Parts: sequence; structure tokens; C-alpha cells
Amino acid sequence: MTISYRSVITTLVMVALIAAVVMYSVFPNSAPVKKLSALGQRLMRKLDSSTKGKSNEPGPQQAHFTAIDGTVKVKKASSNVWITADYAIPLEKGDVVQTSSEGMAKLVFMDGTHYTVKQDSLIVIEENFKSEDQQTRVAVQVTTGTVDLATATYTQGSKSQVIVAGASASLAPETAAQVYNDPRADRSEILVKKGAGEVTRNNETVVLSNYEKVTFRNDSPQLTKSKEIAPPTLISPGNMIPMYLTNGPVSFSWTPISGSHGYRLRISRNPYFSSTVYDRVVSATEVKIPGLKEGTYYWVVTTIDIDGRSSVESERNQFSVLAKKPDEGAIALELQPFVQHGHVIEVRGKTEPNARVMVNGQQVPIVGGDGSFHFFTPPLPNGANMITVTAQNARGGVRTEQKKVVIE
Repeated sequence: MTISYRSVITTLVMVALIAAVVMYSVFPNSAPVKKLSALGQRLMRKLDSSTKGKSNEPGPQQAHFTAIDGTVKVKKASSNVWITADYAIPLEKGDVVQTSSEGMAKLVFMDGTHYTVKQDSLIVIEENFKSEDQQTRVAVQVTTGTVDLATATYTQGSKSQVIVAGASASLAPETAAQVYNDPRADRSEILVKKGAGEVTRNNETVVLSNYEKVTFRNDSPQLTKSKEIAPPTLISPGNMIPMYLTNGPVSFSWTPISGSHGYRLRISRNPYFSSTVYDRVVSATEVKIPGLKEGTYYWVVTTIDIDGRSSVESERNQFSVLAKKPDEGAIALELQPFVQHGHVIEVRGKTEPNARVMVNGQQVPIVGGDGSFHFFTPPLPNGANMITVTAQNARGGVRTEQKKVVIE
């Protein structure tokens, strides 16, 4: 039997209140009654605190996984043992996250900054703190590999930093960046895709804006700044959209990039692109590809300029090819009440076993044998947000539920 702290506190509160009521009826002004009343108030404050969560309190904070794919390990600061990553594991200062050659992870911090740790990468959480005046400080060190990150709209005076090979990048709110570190090749890069940031190393500071990058080596005294080519934005197939074999060839399209000389389109059956089913350079921004069999696919596009240089990758979209069958009835989908963790919403529910579930276009990584699922959304902006949950089975049956949540 598993007993939560919340249930224990609730029980104690009830006992204290009952005792207080009985004693008050007999000894309304006695010292024991006053003590029981004070105890009940303290327990209620504790219960309220446990309900709100640590994200509303100043002091050290926790980050959480929002997606785990493949082999991902965690080493807690208080331990020398590597454990398998799990959604229930809180990530704190000093913790280490490592992905294998076929592993990726997404995690979100209490200030809304979220990280995508790509394969063969290792990061260390250096700082995750909230002050009394609600200012936040988040710092992550990229020891090796590639990491994509995006900051949210945090309060004035807050700071979000990424550290790599002795350089520290301070990122402005609503900034997207990519960090690469290869100690063996002695090459480090920090690229700002959108927004702004300042990179400081050896008393030198370089300001970056959209698609500007700094590179450096251990023995290089200065940072080298360059302007990068922008990748296209993927249009179709949209992320997590099912395609049917009866629709004929699958059409891929993306936005044009000024000054481009071509585009490299890659399609893979796995998110790591360790192998591809299509890899070609094309001149147009739309390609129709026949013959894709049933299953899950991932696709990505890079821009190529007239000198043959390639941009960074676009977002990696996922889609599925399904055989459309006559039996397309709705399937079961039940949602539990949402749980809010700051700007992140915890979604729980149940559907058919082996069904695929998507939350706001993102696939739920694991659906249990009984059809139960559990998912943390990326950080949501303030105000009203719509949470859309879609379940789909192999027969083509689909059901969608929507609920509105308000982030304050």
C-alpha cells in the first residue's frame, strides 16, 4: 500500500479538528484547545503548501522530464549511481542527465525554460533557484553533445544561462538557441536561432541575435562570430499528423528561404536519423514521395546556400502512415482532472491498449498495457490555453477531448 504525505496530513488535520471541536464544547478557553487549534492551522498551511508545490515557494527548485525517448540516464547529486530516467524523477541542482546514441530527453525548468537533450549528450544542472521577489536563476552546463533550448517570458532580473567549455551564454526571454560541445574535437558552438543572448569567455563578451553563432576552442584566445543560414519551417505533413495510404503519395512542403540554392530533405523511421529512407537535395519547396509503408516517420530539412554551406536542421516533425480501413468508429478516451505545476500541465487519462495518444500535437511516449497514459505539457503562456487530447487506434478510430486551462 502506498501512502502519500498529503493523505497523512489530511488525516492528522481531521483528527486535530475533531479533537478541537470536542474539547471546545467542554473547555472553550483551555490551553489544550488553543494548542490544538494552532496545530490544525499549521497542518492546514502544510497541506496547502504541498498542494501548490515547490514551484510557488522561494529557494531551490526542481526541473522535470516532459519527454523521454530511448536510453536516458540520470545521476543524482547525492549519489554516484546512474539510474534510468523516469517522469517521476525530480531534477535538482548538481544532477546529471545523459543520453545514449539512441536516446533523447526533454526537460522543463520552473522558469519555463525547456531543454531538448539530443543523442550522445551529457548536461549538468548548475543552478535552479527562485528568490523571495520571484526572480529566477537557471544555469545548465553542456559537458558534451548537442542541446536545443528555449527560454520563456520570465520576470525582470531573472537569468537563464547555459555554460559550455568555459563560456557562459546569458539568454534573453523568448530566445531559442542551440549549444554544441565536442571535447574530443575541441570544438564548441553557441547559436542563437531566435531572440538575443550574450556570450562571455575570458573577459570577452559577444552579443548574438537571430541566427548568429560563436565558435571557439580551448586554445583560442577569442570567440569567433558568424552569421548562419536559417532553416525552413516545415509545413506538411504537420507534426503528429496521420497520413493514409489511400491518399496516394505523401506531400512534403516547407517555407522558402531567401538566398537558398537548394534544400536537403531527410526522412527516417527513427528520431535519431541513424538510417534514412529518403535523403536528397532538391531545388523546390515541395516534394511528393510515393511508396511509404505503414509506420511512424520523422522528417527534417536543411537549407543549402550557393557556396554549399548547410543551415542547422529544422524542427524534426513526426507523422504516421496508416492503412485506412472501413472500421473507423470512435474509441474510448477518459481524462482525469488536470494538475497544474506552474506553467506546466500534467495530463492523465485512459484509452484503448496499444492506442496512440497526442496532447496538443505531441505524442505521449508511453501508453500502458491497460491504456493509461501520463504526459507533461511544455510550458504554457499566461492566460487561457486549450489542451487537446487525441487518441487513435490501428483501425483508424479517433476521439478527441478538449479542455481549457488558465495560467496565471
